[in-house]
Amino acid sequence: MRIATVHRTRMTAMSRTGPIKLVLPVHTNTGDYTVGDWVLADPESFLMQRRLNRRTVLERRTEGSRTPQLAGANIDTLFIVTSCNADFNVARLERYLALANEAGITPVIVLTKADLAENPALYLEQATALQRGLAVVISNPRTGDIATSLHSWCGVGQTVAVVGSSGVGKSTMVNALAGPSHELPQKTGSIREQDAKGRHTTTSRSLHAIAGGGWVIDTPGMRSLYVSDAASGIDELFAEITELAPLCKFRDCTHAHEPGCAVRAAVADGKLEAERLDRWRMMVAENRTNTPERAKPGGGRPAPPRRSKPRIEAD
Repeated sequence: MRIATVHRTRMTAMSRTGPIKLVLPVHTNTGDYTVGDWVLADPESFLMQRRLNRRTVLERRTEGSRTPQLAGANIDTLFIVTSCNADFNVARLERYLALANEAGITPVIVLTKADLAENPALYLEQATALQRGLAVVISNPRTGDIATSLHSWCGVGQTVAVVGSSGVGKSTMVNALAGPSHELPQKTGSIREQDAKGRHTTTSRSLHAIAGGGWVIDTPGMRSLYVSDAASGIDELFAEITELAPLCKFRDCTHAHEPGCAVRAAVADGKLEAERLDRWRMMVAENRTNTPERAKPGGGRPAPPRRSKPRIEAD
């Protein structure tokens, strides 16, 4: 069975016969489970036995917490939804991308409310430039074409998750993917005329069957998004900086003030935007601050950072 909802003292799952309420063993901590988990359960009593290994898991760390918050498991594609208005925020989109990269999940940016924007192509251009090979889909869910636009990621056996700010059209998208036979459609809110923003409707994560045979995980809007434990995801996001770093004079170059910095040279030559480098620097610092230090094997403290040394290049 597959976990459909997780609450403080109960969980529901999707079985071959439909949705069921799982019977949890004594002392079960529901915080160890997330929507999208596969579990073994008795087919008659619905008593849960154990959780199966996850292929992927999307998680984030909230402010002041050292324990990651699980957002979904066994996800193939992450639809990062933002609207073509004031909600469009490059720095926030980059955070979503870094977390998806770190989890091994394919990110896709979906631009909604294009009908309300004067120049939707401008948003498309900015989104496409965020990461190499990034897929960006521009669509208005209310026109009914969103299911067709996202069809290639929603086939049989595929699981997608929908994330984004409150009111950008996530629930409308989930309803479109689930199709007209969806028994419990997600509530949708109207759009405020003064700022073209939608109203928050989704309050918890939930799993729904897609009409084409896959699964979609809906998530509530995130008020804050902190990056942690995402070093490799950041490297993939800022690949142009990652690839230039080995050319710097110092191995641990911060690309801020060191002489012989290849990254700052690229900025000076106009090959790299200064704003892009600033956002990289901020995200790396944030990731370092939010990622708990891991003790060395045997319980010792982590080794102190090595002093900067010039690179020695072979002839």
